[in-house]
Amino acid sequence: MIVDPSMMIEGYASVFGRADSAGDVVARGAFSASLARRRPAGIKMLFQHDPGQPIGLWTDIREDGYGLKVQGLLAEGVERAEEIARLVRLGALDGLSIGFRTLHAQRDRVTGMRLLTAIDLWEISIVTFPLLAEARLVTGPIASRPVQREGLSASAIRAAAQSFLTSPAANERTSR
Repeated sequence: MIVDPSMMIEGYASVFGRADSAGDVVARGAFSASLARRRPAGIKMLFQHDPGQPIGLWTDIREDGYGLKVQGLLAEGVERAEEIARLVRLGALDGLSIGFRTLHAQRDRVTGMRLLTAIDLWEISIVTFPLLAEARLVTGPIASRPVQREGLSASAIRAAAQSFLTSPAANERTSR
């Protein structure tokens, strides 16, 4: 099989020792049993955690000293996956998020945060807004490949999105 490098992705789906916006902190080794049991082929690649939108395959998932490092391949010929590849190359989409079941956790009585020490990992999604800010697509051909942007930069797109989200019209829509 010939692989199109523009469809390859790589990044960190989780980072050890960092609290996400839900108050969960993943400990080193939390994924080890799940990864040994499921292997990459048993962990789905989805878009926005939607089980109706599989978009590719994870080819390598491993814990390293920083977090849960992932490599995958977006499915050629799948319209949604090809759209996502273009958005990733543009810099408009770069979040990763894990779908899991907690097997073992300890809650800190002072902070209320949960330290997750054993996780059953089901899926890893490419998302717009990850709960863990550091969970991002970070390296690889798809993230570093130059793209003709016709005057639009990723920072300009992000600034426009932020402006939209903080506009009075956006506040009216979200408060209903």
